[in-house]
Amino acid sequence: MAITASGASPRSLYDPTSELLADPYEVYARLRETAPVRRIVGPDGRPAWIVTRYEDVRQSLADPRLSLDKSRALPGGYQGFGLPPALDANLLNMDPPDHTRIRRFVARAFTARRIEELRRPVRRTADELLDALESGGRESGTLESGTLESGGRADLVASYAAPLPIVVICELLGVPPRDRRDFREWTDALIAPDPARPERMKAAIAAMLAFFTELLAHKRAEPGDDLLSALIAARDEGEEAGGEAGGEASHGGGDRLSEDELMSLAFLILFAGYENTVQLIGNSVLALLRHPEQLAALRAEPGRTAAAVGEFVRYEGPALLAIRRFAVEDLTIAGVTVPAGETVMLSLAAANRDPHRFADPDRLDLDRDTAGQVALGHGIHYCLGAPLARLETEIALNALLERFPRLALDVPYEELRWRPSTRARGLIALPVRF
Repeated sequence: MAITASGASPRSLYDPTSELLADPYEVYARLRETAPVRRIVGPDGRPAWIVTRYEDVRQSLADPRLSLDKSRALPGGYQGFGLPPALDANLLNMDPPDHTRIRRFVARAFTARRIEELRRPVRRTADELLDALESGGRESGTLESGTLESGGRADLVASYAAPLPIVVICELLGVPPRDRRDFREWTDALIAPDPARPERMKAAIAAMLAFFTELLAHKRAEPGDDLLSALIAARDEGEEAGGEAGGEASHGGGDRLSEDELMSLAFLILFAGYENTVQLIGNSVLALLRHPEQLAALRAEPGRTAAAVGEFVRYEGPALLAIRRFAVEDLTIAGVTVPAGETVMLSLAAANRDPHRFADPDRLDLDRDTAGQVALGHGIHYCLGAPLARLETEIALNALLERFPRLALDVPYEELRWRPSTRARGLIALPVRF
């Protein structure tokens, strides 16, 4: 067995949790150089392998020998979220052919034309949120030198980055305004669970299950011109055509969706569509505020923002790790043998800052060619909602920069708090003045 530069065997168990929470990029840089495939303590305390070099991560993302199906995992290994069957039968746990079948159902909602049709509604929502932010922020302005500041203050996550994708994804699914919630508490419980409060995750899962059960019942009773109504119709018509009774199977036959798959799909669209976009908007704004020359360039040419989003997702994307995978056979990655059944974590953040793929990777460069970055996946599991997340981020940034020409951080960078997660990269709050 090879010995790394740090003197440890790749099979020895290393717990990077505290270091990752302090500075994930420093840890990933060290692992890329000394142990690009390393056995670690995973996010839930169980053993897993972490892969950090760009070429290895990109190849592994598309390797069919790395399965998303939990049945491929060894007993006692890391498996990720523990969700009930009604929420767990989703694309993040499936390989072909089930993955192909379900992805085909939802792909029609994320065509280029359909996404572009959302441009005006997204911009309208952004402007409405900025109106409210400006009004509330000015009311909270402070006195300096005896005069009221001409601007104001706000938490950009709570007042802008979080509510924008909630409105967009709920309109896409057809969630009535009266039923829309602040999903941050639920997503925080899954992405950044508190080991001292395990009941918090259980309560969040129970709340999500109740929400989606009620939502599906409502959309069946009162269907509309929305994605969820269309999915329900396709599922129910398929059941009638196939004579399937009950719809409780975890996997549908042919082109049909089971009831669990339908609910799990609605959960995934809402959860992923919200979670990734909140973090991407917040991280992108922070990156610009810390790089005034790049901010000035984007203000001067707002038409560059769509292309610049590619650099934002590379530089500080919303996911540190891809969804866990399980080796279906003994396989070798970068000279290290990973036994069948063991869990593999692919570090998207480490790959996107690999200097062998991106020159000077720790520098934000809006002119960089980011082709090949893997922040939102690669291969058949590439994020279906990526075009929508990119559109929302582009519009959110342009609207924000147009409205507030003096936007700046309201606290030192060192005082900002990141979500306590080794899976996701996002701010708890982003205090700004404008």
